[in-house]
Amino acid sequence: MSDIDGLLALIPVGDIARKLGIPEDVAHGAVAQVIPTLLGGMAANAKDGDGAASLEKALTGHAGVFPTASVSDINTNDGEKIVNNVFGSQKDDVVAAVASTGDSNITQDIIAKILPIVAPIVIAWLASQFLGKKEAAPAAPTPEPAKSGGIGDLLGGLLGGSGGQDILGSVLGGLLGGGRR
Repeated sequence: MSDIDGLLALIPVGDIARKLGIPEDVAHGAVAQVIPTLLGGMAANAKDGDGAASLEKALTGHAGVFPTASVSDINTNDGEKIVNNVFGSQKDDVVAAVASTGDSNITQDIIAKILPIVAPIVIAWLASQFLGKKEAAPAAPTPEPAKSGGIGDLLGGLLGGSGGQDILGSVLGGLLGGGRR
């Protein structure tokens, strides 16, 4: 099982389906498309030092927070902020591209509604993965700029060889380049 599959298993897909009034298989398919897209957007942003530092700061702020009990426990306002930080002005283009790569029942509207639900879960999970590897180091108030072995490497490792790589190539290729700007 890949790390992305493990993350997918933590997301309350049935709860999301009920909240959005969509079939569970459609919700599962949309979530499966959204996870690698979010991780890919974060990886694109982490390619430069400022983006990596910003992401590490966000991870520190989400450490120990794992809102997977139910959708009602998830702060979708925070999720919207995460999505906007990851994709910036290209958010609508990313939503359209993700919706066009999968099942025709997965519409732009569904992707747009699922992104802010899934984003806090993804960032909290990523915080546990990234910060868990740095437990021996004391917490610094300001993250260091990206270096080899940093958040970019973790994201690259998560995305490498996963089924999400196909989605990333078609969705994010050209849209995000080395970042959201």
